[in-house]
Amino acid sequence: MGKFKIGAQMYTLRDTCGTVDGVARSCERVKQMGYDGIQCSAALLSTLDPAILKQIKKAADDNGLEVAATHESLDNIRNQFDAVVEKHRILDCKLTAIGGFFPKMEDWSLKMWHQFIADYNTQAKRLAAKGIRLGYHNHSHEFAEIPGAALAPGKDSLCPGLKTPMALLAEGLDASVWFEVDVYWVAHGLADPAAWLKKLAASGKDRLPALHYKDGTVTVDRQHKMCEVGAGNLNWPAILEATKAAGTRWLLVERDSGDLDPFESLAISIKNLRSWGI
Repeated sequence: MGKFKIGAQMYTLRDTCGTVDGVARSCERVKQMGYDGIQCSAALLSTLDPAILKQIKKAADDNGLEVAATHESLDNIRNQFDAVVEKHRILDCKLTAIGGFFPKMEDWSLKMWHQFIADYNTQAKRLAAKGIRLGYHNHSHEFAEIPGAALAPGKDSLCPGLKTPMALLAEGLDASVWFEVDVYWVAHGLADPAAWLKKLAASGKDRLPALHYKDGTVTVDRQHKMCEVGAGNLNWPAILEATKAAGTRWLLVERDSGDLDPFESLAISIKNLRSWGI
């Protein structure tokens, strides 16, 4: 499993990445932990300002870190397309994904999801023409029910009798679109991360170039809680096996919230991953 590269999803460190100096110091600490790269997301890392982007790229280069991927808003892709393309040229990065799609409850319908998929395919093809691949990053609501969209039991082995947004995305998104599967959020949605990695890997070529790795546990009052990779309840042997089979190149470690300092959290996660031979 040594072929994998491990990146730090910098959303984890958003509170220390509000300035160029903060980004540089954060990159230095990330490199000292043994990370190979970063994902640019949140705080200053979400900028489209070319001058700032050049400083961010220098901070990464100075610390021997690749920019594995970015998160970009769908509005920016639609309305500031040239700036988004230039951002990825400066960062020497070919992968981007939206940080999340959160439709309003009153809009939740099969029609809405089909419209979203059609628009997403349009934006993905625009970016693909510039050498940039657009990905979809999931949370847990993609595993919720869509009223009136039930399947015959057994038609979809991963959600029998239920048509979920994730199933629609897997079926409807263009082959150029990759999936930045967040294994914690899949589990949060009461689905099987390893099974979904296998399903998406089988849906086309190179669908899973980068994944979000985080772990989770549950509190005594039955609330879900994020934690460090290897410190929670996710089935990591199965996830790692599916990740390897999928041809994934980047494992992007993230922790949105939790008990520990974000830097300590990242350090524990990569220590655990390295102890597994990665």
